[in-house]
Amino acid sequence: MILPSEAAPLLQALAPAFSRPTFTRFALLMGAAILATGRRTVANLLRIATPMAAGHLTTYQRVFSSASWSAMHLACDLCRLVLTLVPADRPVLLVGDDTVENHPGRRVYGKARHRDPVRSSHGYTAWRYGHKWVVLAVLIRFPWATRPWALPVLVDLYRSEENDRARGRPHRTPAQVMATLLRGMLLRFPERRFVFVGDAGYGTHELARFCRRHRDRLTLVSKLHPEANLFEPPPPYRGNGRPPVKGARRPKPSQAAAAAELRSETVAWYGGGTRSVGIAQGAGHWYKAGEGLVEIAWVFVRDRTGTHRDEYFFSTDPDMGPTAIIEAYAGRWNLETTFQELRCHLGLETTRGWCRRTVLRAAPCLFGLYTVVALLYQALPESKRDGGVHWPGKSGVTFSDALTAVRRRLWREWVFPQAGGVAAIEELPRPLQDVLFYALAPAA
Repeated sequence: MILPSEAAPLLQALAPAFSRPTFTRFALLMGAAILATGRRTVANLLRIATPMAAGHLTTYQRVFSSASWSAMHLACDLCRLVLTLVPADRPVLLVGDDTVENHPGRRVYGKARHRDPVRSSHGYTAWRYGHKWVVLAVLIRFPWATRPWALPVLVDLYRSEENDRARGRPHRTPAQVMATLLRGMLLRFPERRFVFVGDAGYGTHELARFCRRHRDRLTLVSKLHPEANLFEPPPPYRGNGRPPVKGARRPKPSQAAAAAELRSETVAWYGGGTRSVGIAQGAGHWYKAGEGLVEIAWVFVRDRTGTHRDEYFFSTDPDMGPTAIIEAYAGRWNLETTFQELRCHLGLETTRGWCRRTVLRAAPCLFGLYTVVALLYQALPESKRDGGVHWPGKSGVTFSDALTAVRRRLWREWVFPQAGGVAAIEELPRPLQDVLFYALAPAA
């Protein structure tokens, strides 16, 4: 295939996960998925790429349903490419969360009823039927963006209790699924250090113990319950009776914050800005009956502007400063933006596969497609990053701008050369070329 030169490093990094025939088809579907503006079903992708598709069209359907390749291997190859953007002497900031994807059909593998956190409130619970995906992303700050971008790298399917019971397997919570993804990162990239940030659902004692066991390479930052039980470390064993498991009780975070005098700090905030907050900090050993102690540092945060409620955060690294904890947690919200842009621009929730392999491959590949678009835009020369939408007050590049620029590049350097239409395009006046590419490469 004739491909843009900027795509060569990406394709070389992903190729080892496939056999050569499968990779040729996968690369074609990946390019078509970037160019598509509707559903990301294989049939719809082939409507775009049929003139470039070699072989029978059903072989492209089988890329997801029956071809032999490892989604985990592919995800790690993509993650390895993303980690080259983070200096080796710096820890990699990971953010994690789960999102619910609507997927209709009676025979869809892994389908269940899940609470939709976007549409639910404290007094109302909205339910959706489909899949819940646990997503681990790398937070990358590009020089052309005003805020960090959360690039998904590892994705796993959360199964409901009913589904696990039917399969005869023990149930795993989203936090336990995330621990599996983090373990994979530790095993695949033994030379890197990580800081993982998750919301309250991932600030469990179990996940904190896991991160504390790997404290030389992994730190957890999350929300802390104001009434968490904190203790001193256990005193030395005196030889009589059972060894003590905890020391003297320390004030709960809510008690310590109420008695403390808040000091003002300016911290990095959501969207790339800054905010003045009042903070109080403390430390202790978090205890859960039967599970032991986890040493943590915690911080209480009060937004001086009054737009956000008071929060408590913690880190399993006792030496992590309060400002670093707050700024790390604020970066987690970039993953919510990623989920929204995946739905608006990359067709998340539009796949229609129902068998096990297709379900476990198609949607995770769409998450990875977000990362692919960001990497391709980063590789483009400055003169080729055109086609974005500008308005007064806009100072950075959004994902829709990056997607439009990548689409324009693919149409010009991939589709038209394959179809032999480059000469015809070059003969058109420049204004007419711009109109044509704006029509072929819309933002959504």
